[in-house]
Amino acid sequence: MTEELVKIRKDLSKKLKKERFEHTTGVMYTAASLAMCHGGDVEKALTAGLLHDCAKYCPAKEQIELCRKYGIRLTDSELAMPALIHAKLGAWLAEHQYRISDQAVLGAVTYHTTGRPGMTLLEKIIYIADYIEPNRRMIPGLDEVRSTSFHDIDRAVCLSAEHTVNYLRENGKSVDPMTVSTYEYYRK
Repeated sequence: MTEELVKIRKDLSKKLKKERFEHTTGVMYTAASLAMCHGGDVEKALTAGLLHDCAKYCPAKEQIELCRKYGIRLTDSELAMPALIHAKLGAWLAEHQYRISDQAVLGAVTYHTTGRPGMTLLEKIIYIADYIEPNRRMIPGLDEVRSTSFHDIDRAVCLSAEHTVNYLRENGKSVDPMTVSTYEYYRK
């Protein structure tokens, strides 16, 4: 890990709640493992994994206020589902606070919650690492996504998006259109 990442990790260990920081390091190392497995850039995977939840140091209401302050456009579905907002805000913080200029890393942070059709390998890695990291509580289909992730990442993305869409619908929650688009794209 570079000196820069060590500094970011130290900063996040102070800002994030203990459980969130443990999840963050789990995503970081899972992302590195997936990058090694699929021929991705390990350093970029470590960086995006470490920063993916960097905006979760404050509640959703404050995240919305920060987005307004920084000129980050939020969709109606993001405002209806504030749990999604940390992704765009996190990408902004990664760029402006942590001085990350790599667009691949910023894209992976941006799309780690909803995915998107035609994701880059790094975006897929962070999307999946967030879903499968070892500290995740067991949810239906998690074992299948975990085992699939290391031999067919596109199928893992499809399964993850499908499980997310089904879970939200079964529980009467809103589903972001981007997550539905992600599922439909990778289902084909």
